[in-house]
Amino acid sequence: MKKKWIWIIFLAPLGIALFITIGGEVVLHLWNWLVPSLFGWRQISFWQAVGLLALCRILFGGVSGRGFHRSNYRRRMAERWEQMSPEEREKLRSRCGGFGAPSSGAKESA
Repeated sequence: MKKKWIWIIFLAPLGIALFITIGGEVVLHLWNWLVPSLFGWRQISFWQAVGLLALCRILFGGVSGRGFHRSNYRRRMAERWEQMSPEEREKLRSRCGGFGAPSSGAKESA
């Protein structure tokens, strides 16, 4: 078990550095290939590309690595829907503008 942790401790920084290097280079080359010719903007450096990669990760990917946990949200809402009485479901439909059950739940006719 200790040998496994030693390998993880050794390889994790190497993997992070490799991801930053490859990701930065990909963003750099794509940006410098497309954006100046399409929009007339300037080319960027490697570190600007790494910053852009980090910014996109924060904005679109979330900090936790998984972003918004949609599957967990859908599962919880489906469970709540199944526990509601027909009257509660109809009340929720009227408040939500006529939307029906979650896609994973059973459909009912109104």
